[in-house]
Order: sequence, then C-alpha cells, then structure tokens
Amino acid sequence: MPIVIILNAKQINDLDLSPAQLALDPLIETGLFSEFEQQLVFQITFPRDPEDPRELSEISEIRLWFVRLDALYPWLPYLLDWKAGELVRYTAMLVPHQFHLKDGIKYNPEALEIFVMHKIFILTNWMKKQNIEGYSNMKAMAQIFGYELDDDLFKILLA
Repeated sequence: MPIVIILNAKQINDLDLSPAQLALDPLIETGLFSEFEQQLVFQITFPRDPEDPRELSEISEIRLWFVRLDALYPWLPYLLDWKAGELVRYTAMLVPHQFHLKDGIKYNPEALEIFVMHKIFILTNWMKKQNIEGYSNMKAMAQIFGYELDDDLFKILLA
C-alpha cells in the first residue's frame, strides 16, 4: 500500500510539513522503512491561472516547501515511487532545471551531479544505520539521472 502525502496551497504557503510528518514520523519510530521502499507519492493541489504554463517544480512556493522537507528528511528518495515519476519530480524541486517541449526536463548538469552524489552519501550512511543491506537501489537512482557508479565507491562508503 503506497504512502500518499496530500498537500494544499495553505500548507505549502505556510511551509507546514505536518502532512509529511504524519506520514513519515511513524516510519521513523517503528523503523519500517524497508517495507515502504519506493512507495511514496505526493498529491499537490495548488491553484494556478490556467494561462500559467509553469510546472509545479517551477513555482517558488512549492520548491521552497520541498527544500524544507528535504532538510528534515534527506533520505526521502529511498521512499519515493520512482516508477510514478516521484524521484524525478522531487529532484526537480531541488535542482535548477529547464523544461523543453521536445526534450522534457533538463537539469543543470553540475547541480544534478552534486545532488546525486549528496544523496548517495546520505543514503549510504542512512541505510547502514537502518540495517538496510545492499546498494543496488542507489546505483539505480544514479542511473536514472545518467550516472554510472562503480562498486568500489560503495566499498569505500560502506567500510
């Protein structure tokens, strides 16, 4: 059963993380993270002018809410439903990018590289503390963004 975090404009404008806290804090208390790997989705309701062509990740109020969320739960990519596009959308909230009609989302390459490696370091450390074995999911996460990570990196990080 997926975890669904529902956000409205008031929560976003108030930087209110309570919807995420209600969903995520019980996982922290029980340590049941591995049972919910890649099962988190966001439902965002944010009123916009129908003429506004921006994607949600281009709206500064929404991005700021996600920056605050990431500061509190930096390991969140572990739970995001990658198949539903949540990892890509989450990344767009945190990494400078542009949308192209033909090519889709184009992240700033340097910012994306820093973001991916930052998340790899955070997730490696966090998974170790949670007694979650392996690193294939982290290699897969990097591959989504076009990065191939060598097994030797994880040997160093997990030593």
